[in-house]
Amino acid sequence: MPKQGTSLLSDTAIRTAKPRDKAYMLRDGGGLWLVVEPSGRKWWKLRVVFAKKENSFSLGEYPAVTLAAAREEKLRVKGQKAGGVDPGVLRKLEKMKRSGEMSFASVAREWIALKSPGWSPSHTNKMVSVLEKDVFPYIGTRDIGEITTPEMLAVLKRVDTRTPVTARKAYSACKQIFFHAIASGRAKSNPTDGLTTLLSPKRVKHMAAPTALPEVARLLRSINGYTGTFTVRCALMLSPLFFVRPGTLRGMEWQDVDLDRAEWRIPVEQLKRRQIDKDARRGEVGLVVPLPRQALIILRDLYQLTGGGRFVFPGARSNGKCISDNTVRSALRGMGFTNEDITPHGFRHMASTLLHELGFPSHLIEKQLAHCDKNKIRAVYNHAEYLPERRKMMQAWADYLDQLVAGEENKIIPIRSAR
Repeated sequence: MPKQGTSLLSDTAIRTAKPRDKAYMLRDGGGLWLVVEPSGRKWWKLRVVFAKKENSFSLGEYPAVTLAAAREEKLRVKGQKAGGVDPGVLRKLEKMKRSGEMSFASVAREWIALKSPGWSPSHTNKMVSVLEKDVFPYIGTRDIGEITTPEMLAVLKRVDTRTPVTARKAYSACKQIFFHAIASGRAKSNPTDGLTTLLSPKRVKHMAAPTALPEVARLLRSINGYTGTFTVRCALMLSPLFFVRPGTLRGMEWQDVDLDRAEWRIPVEQLKRRQIDKDARRGEVGLVVPLPRQALIILRDLYQLTGGGRFVFPGARSNGKCISDNTVRSALRGMGFTNEDITPHGFRHMASTLLHELGFPSHLIEKQLAHCDKNKIRAVYNHAEYLPERRKMMQAWADYLDQLVAGEENKIIPIRSAR
């Protein structure tokens, strides 16, 4: 009986091996076998045990792969095992490389498919657009495990010279894609590490908004005198009253508005996604906005016009969609206000600044802005949402704006001063 690992086969024995009713194997030793099928097809099979787990590989068909070539491949695989590398993982990676699954674009699309269920559609579209426009053309077909740091820097610099903000988005996406590649065994290191320091400095974005009382009063009077469509006029008038994010306001739906209870119950999915608790489910209320008397008057008038549809501010061309993200901005421009004067997002900054100056507690303002409460102790009580206190604050804020419109800014005494 030959010793374990001793070669048993010869070219003559292989050539003369006849097919049978069922497939059978001829042993060559060291885990190498020749499989003979009923059709007469003959192919090489290698069995390897690594970390107490057996893997079987096909080494190709005979005679295309000769006995000598099969034995050589067996020794190569055994060498991988001796070096502490799992031959099964290596062969899987080699197969993925041949099929294109090792390319950066393939791994990126796999990562997007994995992450996009937790993203908003607009964020998904932006991410895909950045990759397809600014990354794939340069490294999309490259093996992700072979991409170097200088290569990545060159890709990001091309974007950085044009749009620094987009370059940082591309950097963030690529960094996570490489982490995904490392976790799936297709890359050993992340070539994006540290590259953010070589891009243009991140610019602090200030939302333009007036905070001096005469300028705020001028803005409010201009809004009251707006001569455009009634729907847009209402959106303009409610922007400073609610100071929610522009996208949240324009997507306001009548089903979430309770005029009798004077509440707008914003669903959690309409708030900024990174502010949403991971355990929150779609359909749950994310924020209750108390409606002051002034807002109720506006909404009741608007209900006569748009209450039969889904959106409080339907688009002019179709009731199936709300007004566009540029509608309020264009209205402000039409009244003579530039981007340096006020932006739709600037109403939030304006309200936050003035409410703090009026002496309202910071936690009430932050809650109304739908910001995360960083005070972990106080956050325990957030299920109550400070609704009674915020209701008083929102009514006081609406009355305050009325006083500014009436030209009584000099008569207003901040709350903290009155105390």
